[in-house]
Amino acid sequence: MKKSKSLLLLLTLVLAVGTLLSACGSNDKNSANSGNNGTSNSDKNAANSGEAKLAADQTLRINLSAEPPTFDPAQAQDSQANTVLKMMYEGLTRMDEAGEAQPAAAESWDIDGTKYTFHLRKDAKWSNGDPVTANDFVFAWERVLSPQTTPAPPYAYQLYYLKNAQEYNEGKITDFSQVGVKAVDDNTLEVELTGPTPYFLGLTSFYTFYPVHQSVKNDDKWAVDASKMIVNGAFTLTNWTKGQAIDVTKNENYWDKGNIRLNKITMSLVNSGATELTSYKNGELDRAGHPNGEIPTDQIPIVQKELKDEFHVKGIASTYYYEFNVTAKPFDNAKIRKAFAMSIDRQAIVDKVTLGGQLPAFGFVPPGIKGVNDEYRTENKDDYFTENVEEAKKLLEEGMKEEGYTKLPEITLIYNSSEAHKKIALAAADMWKKNLGVDVKTENQEWAVFLENRRSLNYQIARAAWSADYNDPMTFIDMWTSNSGNNDSGFKNEEYDKLVNEAKSLEDNAKRNENFKKAEEILIKENQVLMPVYYYTNVSVEKPWLKGIVLDFSGAIDYTRAYLEDH
Repeated sequence: MKKSKSLLLLLTLVLAVGTLLSACGSNDKNSANSGNNGTSNSDKNAANSGEAKLAADQTLRINLSAEPPTFDPAQAQDSQANTVLKMMYEGLTRMDEAGEAQPAAAESWDIDGTKYTFHLRKDAKWSNGDPVTANDFVFAWERVLSPQTTPAPPYAYQLYYLKNAQEYNEGKITDFSQVGVKAVDDNTLEVELTGPTPYFLGLTSFYTFYPVHQSVKNDDKWAVDASKMIVNGAFTLTNWTKGQAIDVTKNENYWDKGNIRLNKITMSLVNSGATELTSYKNGELDRAGHPNGEIPTDQIPIVQKELKDEFHVKGIASTYYYEFNVTAKPFDNAKIRKAFAMSIDRQAIVDKVTLGGQLPAFGFVPPGIKGVNDEYRTENKDDYFTENVEEAKKLLEEGMKEEGYTKLPEITLIYNSSEAHKKIALAAADMWKKNLGVDVKTENQEWAVFLENRRSLNYQIARAAWSADYNDPMTFIDMWTSNSGNNDSGFKNEEYDKLVNEAKSLEDNAKRNENFKKAEEILIKENQVLMPVYYYTNVSVEKPWLKGIVLDFSGAIDYTRAYLEDH
């Protein structure tokens, strides 16, 4: 089936309005504002919250549908950890609701070509009272890039923008002083990049770039032990009862504590959308739904009607997809991968299963992502394949013949435990049975186990999703390079790597986008490493007294400047 162009245009317009189209949970291209130490609207709202009476109990209650495997910024790679790390840590910059990089641990910066000089706040402290220094950033970034760090940090490639960072990470040079980051003094951090990177400021708000307290050296257990968690953000970790709850409490040593209204954020760990929604309706949660929980898909129309003033749907620059392990039978054959991708009905999935206004996806980079100057994805740029059952049958037959199959080996689709993921998996399996005559077993797995199985290529087909780490197509494209720690497919392609590496050094945005388009064609049209399913929307409910949260264009959420009005 062909996607709806009118719907795609609608989402493109939605994503172009309001808080979208400037940056991400790490982002952007606001280099010209390097001298700006402005305050985000969330800060202004919090500062002016005296206009509305604050609730006596400033305890925010939310739910995480999965337990973060770690709170080590070097090892994190999931949305659950991202949400909590934003509470506890702060990078050189942080994103406001417009997606612009705002001063955070750095109060200002100077940019001279590929050289960035960050001036750190003299009043920034760790939660134990130690000053936050430039050396803490150097220490943290060296941990990410060091070949000795185990397991290998999945996002190490995000620091490859630094001069000699990739060479150090790959062991080609052994002296970290040759990498483009150094502490000039306690409050001055100098960074030298390999080439112009207009979104680098936004990248410094991403958790892989967070500083880490140097007490973690030679301590393998610190990131899973609340008593050892020394942080520099707005909140400290005060309780982590595995499988039950995570609590963070206002950090009295945080430099901007005057703009932090919440005293505590308590997070239940419940992997049930139905239970989460019930808790919300019973007044036990102040917010429910994406990005860290879910509203059961069959309840979305009911909730939208019953709680219309609390119900929110927002298009976000994120993609839901299935990825193939291209090293595992039978998906080491591209024709078989293409047959599976072409034989599902995406419009039926979004209309009858997900019910959240999502758009069928035929590319990986979602609408709303901007390059240096203009939007990358438009409605006629993602025709990398079409839904065609007859063609899928033909390709499956050809692929089986090439592999000598008279019958496909047993196939399992894995997904992390979630009612929505289960329904989508069952719908896809039903379509594969009906359209291809293939039986596919579906298997739910606990979050940490699921992540490890994907990472170790212990699967055939796996559910996946990707949200932008910054507002540029590169955040979607470079994850499939041969050296990416987030490439869980086994896919390696020299031409693909070359296109991505070349794009990182190009200043001509049209040429960059052409490289991205060619890379995406290799990824999907030629190799079908993944099968896009839909472009996300954020579906949630919020109590009317919850104010000041920041949900950026990628779907990442920041609760640090939130507060509760009296009710």
